[in-house]
Amino acid sequence: MNHSTVVSRRAVVALAAIAALAGTPLAQAQAIKIANIVELSGAGATAGTNFKNGVELAVKEINAAGGILGKKIETTTLDTQSNPGVAKGLTQKAVDDNVFAVFGPVFSGSIMVSMAETRRAEVPNFTGGEAAAITKQGNPFIFRTSFTQDTAMPKVARYIANNLKAKTVAVMFVNNDFGKGGRDSVTKALEAAGVKVVADISTDSGQVDFSAPVLKAKQANPDALFVYTNEEESARALRELRKQGWAKPIVGETTLTGQKVIELAGEAANGAVAHVGLTVDAPNPLMLKFKANFYQDYKYISDHNGIKGYTGMYLMKAAIEKAGKLDRKLVAQTLHGLSVSAAKHPGVLMDVSVDANGDLDRESFVVEVAGGKQVVKEVLPALGKK
Repeated sequence: MNHSTVVSRRAVVALAAIAALAGTPLAQAQAIKIANIVELSGAGATAGTNFKNGVELAVKEINAAGGILGKKIETTTLDTQSNPGVAKGLTQKAVDDNVFAVFGPVFSGSIMVSMAETRRAEVPNFTGGEAAAITKQGNPFIFRTSFTQDTAMPKVARYIANNLKAKTVAVMFVNNDFGKGGRDSVTKALEAAGVKVVADISTDSGQVDFSAPVLKAKQANPDALFVYTNEEESARALRELRKQGWAKPIVGETTLTGQKVIELAGEAANGAVAHVGLTVDAPNPLMLKFKANFYQDYKYISDHNGIKGYTGMYLMKAAIEKAGKLDRKLVAQTLHGLSVSAAKHPGVLMDVSVDANGDLDRESFVVEVAGGKQVVKEVLPALGKK
């Protein structure tokens, strides 16, 4: 055996020993780090908790199946307290910690502020926020896990005009980024559908007493009422509407008929109709399986926010696998224009495509609350399939 062979073998043994000693930290360094920056307290606690649980259920499943490109996902959860300033600071902290992606916040007002940090660091950011303005900033790193208001509201307006044959409508909205964006989108869509808005009723985030807003709606005497507030306020509005004897159609978007609203409003929720992008009661075997798995882990039924977090994680997985490597910038580029089939990637639950702005297109539903749950009345095709 010559000297060089001995040296070579010693070098190999030494390197192997170093690798063995460094094994645990090395494995950690190779994990895909994700920051869950969500509302666990404050006005957004219901939305943020559901979103977080959806993300964590997906992570649990993905890791159990071997991870993404052979690497496990590691999550850190941070509470924004439903405060945009706190959300921005926590996002900065996550970026400094070199995360691969950020999930959240869910509230539009928070993501509008915090996404500047992920954009600066070129970190993909998946949000449950629905305000139309989120994806109108030219930010190539922001991706929605739900419809934008500009996609959803024309569907709502068509339902009010065509199905309800309403000529006039009162609009009740929450005075924040989410509510004002929805109010602007639905007003524009209603006018285009030939429906006149006869009352524009602003309410506050966290508002408890809805007697005055409901009275204003009654005095306007519209054919229908459109309600667009956060979950807890939606429940209070529905209870007050029933209390004051409102008997006309009550229509909204996803937050009007969510599971939390149904629980809080009780009988008062029955009859409320909404266009929803996501519902655990969709006639879809993959969705029903998700509903059962979520209930098994968390002992309650997920709302749309849980689905947003869950499908968002699987959308990221599909993009990473298509990109072929853990390159944040490449994954963001891959997401734009990406179409993901639920047959090939069951975790996305429904076929989905992402446009150049980070907005989604997929099937959606018209639901009515009956007997304490959402009943799907109509399945609406993805816009690209019309």
